[in-house]
Amino acid sequence: MTTATAVATAPATPASTWRANRWLRFGLRRSARLAVSLWVLVTAAFLMIHLVPGDPVRAALGMTASPGMVAARRAELGLDTPLWHQYLHFLGGLFTGELGSSTISGQPVTQTIGDRLPATLQLAGLAFVLALVIAVPLGTAMAALTRGGRRRGAELAFTSGSVLLAAVPEFLLAVVLAYVFAVRLGWFPVAGRQGPGSYVLPVLALAAGPASVLARIGRVEMLSVLSHDYVRTARAKRLPPRRVYVRHALPNALTATLTLGGLLLSALVAGTVLVENVFAWPGLGSTIVQSILQKDYPVVQGIVLVYGTGVLVVNLLVDVALALLDPRSAIREA
Repeated sequence: MTTATAVATAPATPASTWRANRWLRFGLRRSARLAVSLWVLVTAAFLMIHLVPGDPVRAALGMTASPGMVAARRAELGLDTPLWHQYLHFLGGLFTGELGSSTISGQPVTQTIGDRLPATLQLAGLAFVLALVIAVPLGTAMAALTRGGRRRGAELAFTSGSVLLAAVPEFLLAVVLAYVFAVRLGWFPVAGRQGPGSYVLPVLALAAGPASVLARIGRVEMLSVLSHDYVRTARAKRLPPRRVYVRHALPNALTATLTLGGLLLSALVAGTVLVENVFAWPGLGSTIVQSILQKDYPVVQGIVLVYGTGVLVVNLLVDVALALLDPRSAIREA
């Protein structure tokens, strides 16, 4: 038997088998947690239409509709069957992509969501990317400038400005931006989604808060990493500053920034509800507010599921990304 054959047929070592099992348990635990969270979300969305006061059918048909018309519409929507039957029908519809129809327009909910979802994803995605592009270099630069208590004035200005910006609600910042740059100066469109210029103000309103929070966290994490022995060793070897910061310090400082970034992304997606209404943005946020006012509960139900599922998937991706950046944490947890 040759050496190569012996290596190819050699059994896995106990260490590699142990590590593989830990990763398998990590994946199974995350998958089970996601499944339970999705079931709770789906059940809460289903019960919402039954617990919220008011009759959506009466609201859709108007107060002058006859009892016969209301009863016929309720039968058409399946609202006259027992609750457990409606629940099973609702769960079955999720697997086939059937979320019912709007009680106002009669349009399928999936079509409404499909028409509005791209606008919301574009807005939230651009805001998140902009927040990271601003926060990571800014936090790293401020850590380098203020390391060891230097430049106290710059540190105070950075901390005060970021705290103030993070405290301003998205909708208030959106109103101010719209008034100054759209109404007074006329640089950008006031409302709607028409051309690249219409993205600027909504994206800025959404990204400002997360960027300021991430920059502060990034600076603190970078200052902590810069005090570690391996960074001091890299400096002692007279490595270029760019290599010390980018290759040795930044990957470790990004762990906390990425964790918080994932949580902020969830909040950022929720923030689109208010910002979209300020700028009349044709996304899910403006649609859900309009549907709530009209008591169009099937549409509200569908959009709540989309928002909730998006938040859960983002949290899962953050967990996986953190495990890839720091495998020891995943193995310890498993």
